[in-house]
This record gives sequence, C-alpha cells and structure tokens, in this order.
Amino acid sequence: MSDPAPPPADRASGRPSKDPSAPLSIDFRGHRTMLKWHRGRRRADDPPFTASRIVEGMRLGASVEVDLVIHADRGFAVLHDRRIDRATTGSGAIAALPASYLRGQTLLDNRGRPTGERVLLLEDLTDLLTGIEIAPDALLQLDFKEDAAALDDRAVEIFAAGVAPFASHYILSCGDAAAVERLTSAAPGIRVGYDPCHRGAADAAIRSGDYAGFVDRAVSASPDAEMIYLENRLILAADRNGVDLVDAFHARDRRVDGYTVTRVVPDTVREVRRLLELRVDQITTDDPESLAALDFERLDDDTLTGRTDSGSRLVRWVRRTTGLGPGPTTTRA
Repeated sequence: MSDPAPPPADRASGRPSKDPSAPLSIDFRGHRTMLKWHRGRRRADDPPFTASRIVEGMRLGASVEVDLVIHADRGFAVLHDRRIDRATTGSGAIAALPASYLRGQTLLDNRGRPTGERVLLLEDLTDLLTGIEIAPDALLQLDFKEDAAALDDRAVEIFAAGVAPFASHYILSCGDAAAVERLTSAAPGIRVGYDPCHRGAADAAIRSGDYAGFVDRAVSASPDAEMIYLENRLILAADRNGVDLVDAFHARDRRVDGYTVTRVVPDTVREVRRLLELRVDQITTDDPESLAALDFERLDDDTLTGRTDSGSRLVRWVRRTTGLGPGPTTTRA
C-alpha cells in the first residue's frame, strides 16, 4: 500500500482541506459521532497497523487506534497480540524479541500474505507524523494491551519520550486504570482514556444490573479519563433494561466510545442506529468507510425492523448502500 497523497490545500489557510468523502463521522439528529479506525483500518479488508493508513487518517482528521505491547528492550511494538506469529512474517513472544528483530518483520494481510509494510514501534509513530500536515482534530489512540504489572521505569521512560513530540494528538487507553495513571502521569499533554469493561466487569454489570455502580467504579478508577470505552453489548444490554449508560457517563463529563463493529451487516446496522440514538460520541469499527456510507437519517423504522434473511428490507438496504453481504458483526477489542 503506497503512502496516500495529501489532500488538496485550502487556498485561504494553506492547510490541507478535508476530503468530504473521508469516513470520519456520522451526523445523526444533530449529534456527531466519530468513527474510529480500529487498528488503523479504513476498510474491512485493510491489514491492521499499516503506516500508510495511520498517516492517511491523521492527515484527514480521523480518530485512529493502534495497540501497544512491550518488547524485550522495554519499548512498545504496535501490535495487538503477545506473539507476532499471526500478524507478521516473524515468530515468537513479543516480550522476548528485541526492537531490531521486530523492525525486520513485515505485516501480513488478512489472508496471511506479506504486505510490504514493516512492523512499527512506538517511536516510529513520531517519524511518521513528523513532516506531514496533521489535521487539528486528528487523534491517535494508543491502546496499551497489558497492565501495570508489565511496566517498569524503563518502559515508562520510553513511552514518555515516544509520545512527547505529538502528545496532544494522542490519547492513551487501557483496561487497567493503574497503567493509565502511570503512563499518562509521565507524559504531559497526552489525553486520557479508560476501558472499564475488562476483567469480567462488563459481564458482572450485565448479570447484576448494577449499572450505576459500574459507572461509579469507572469514574473513581480513572478520574482523569475524558473518554470511556464501552463494549457495545454492554451499552445495548443496559438500554434494554431502561438504563442509558451513555447519558450516565455524559453526566460525569465523560465521552463514550462504543466498540467494536467489524462488519456492516443488518444486525450491526440496528445496533449502530440505536447507538446513534443514544448519542454515543464515537464508534470503533473495522470498516469506517462502509459505515459512513449509510444514511441513518433516511433509514425508516419499517426497514429497520425487517427480518434479517436475504429477502428482508434491511438486508436489501444495506447491500444497495454498501455493496456488502452477510459476514461477522461485532467483536471485543
């Protein structure tokens, strides 16, 4: 995948103008919901974590997410799993692999074929962003996939140095509030996010129905978090029980990201429509382009409540709009 050309410059400001077709957000009933490019994907068939898509998203003003895992030299690899076998041309546990080895590996596409795009480390993000025109509202989420027990002084030092040049364009997230606190405290200017759904917390809230307690615990655990990341199944389970979790976090001055829509198919169209009605601030998706193509304002209730077999109104509407057929729908982070 070649590095995308920059968008044309706005004549008045000299800055790149936004591509109106870029899948950045959905406007629904007066509320704007951002579309987050999960693992740096703009389309469902994109391989994750490619430099070209990260650069493209930051130029356009997208919300882009990448994952971080600690490698043997105590820095951070931009990968999701603890092993690199499935996602790259290399093999082994990331914790045992030095930066030099990781830099020599190539990312694989969704069919397991080499992409020609190399594995990135945290410090490589600075190199990518240096020299490009970053849109003022572009945001790169760094999702730390480990916990505070994996951190030591060296890892924290490397993290702080790695994010310093573009701290205002980064938001750190993690399922461990202690890790969020330790890393963000060392990195002035970075924005703070927190995912309270880990360690069985989402399942416990759904089973108990104690959604108020869930909100209280989340806010208490990470008091500086501006964005709360919630599993869509949790948001929708609470909604079915008459509880608006999005509004509950808004009342605490937190924004809400609902994750993850992997494919745009009839079942997820219904879910996304309800998330939009609940005024979620951001939706994490592997296919921002197809999701942005749907006109939710024109999706009538009769179509929305149709059956999901191949003859239903909703299936026809989705296929007509996006050209997509059935496929996987949602996943956890």
